[in-house]
Amino acid sequence: MKNNILIIEDDQDIREGIRILLEGEGFAVEEVSNGMEGLKKLSERINLVILDIMMPGLSGLKTCEEIRKISYVPILFLTAKSKESDKLIGLMAGADDYLVKPFSYAELFARIKALLRRHQEYDKELHPVFTEDWIEKHGIRINTTHNAVFSTSANTIMVHIRNLRTKIEENPQKPRIIQTVWGKGYRLG
Repeated sequence: MKNNILIIEDDQDIREGIRILLEGEGFAVEEVSNGMEGLKKLSERINLVILDIMMPGLSGLKTCEEIRKISYVPILFLTAKSKESDKLIGLMAGADDYLVKPFSYAELFARIKALLRRHQEYDKELHPVFTEDWIEKHGIRINTTHNAVFSTSANTIMVHIRNLRTKIEENPQKPRIIQTVWGKGYRLG
């Protein structure tokens, strides 16, 4: 699966240079020249945003804040602002990384790969992929991942419940009710 990167940068030469670099590495790239266009292009298929801070119209900082209202997509600021206070403002606006112009394409590429790797690991923690393991015997299907049992006949389940009740109940015809007591476990009623 290709990673999709959105470049929001008002300098056409920088946009084109980054696009050529990333497409050469197998990325799909979309590019726009301002923050408003960038917000319109943002979708779930975008895996990373490269964002300039100083743009006409909607600034990169405001664009970043708007993106953060709707998405956790990794954001890499590219900017000529190199003061520590500028970096702090950018990171506090919601950026994940900050790269000062002029930059080397090798460093840009390394930062992009690191951001994508971290985001993919974070995504795995939030949305783990479970493989479902099933055991099937005599018309009964047991899902060992989710601890669920399915059988071809509801009567089969009732027979098992009746067998359990005869083993644990004093009077299986009048089973006790099991109640949950919050913080205390279970109590037989």
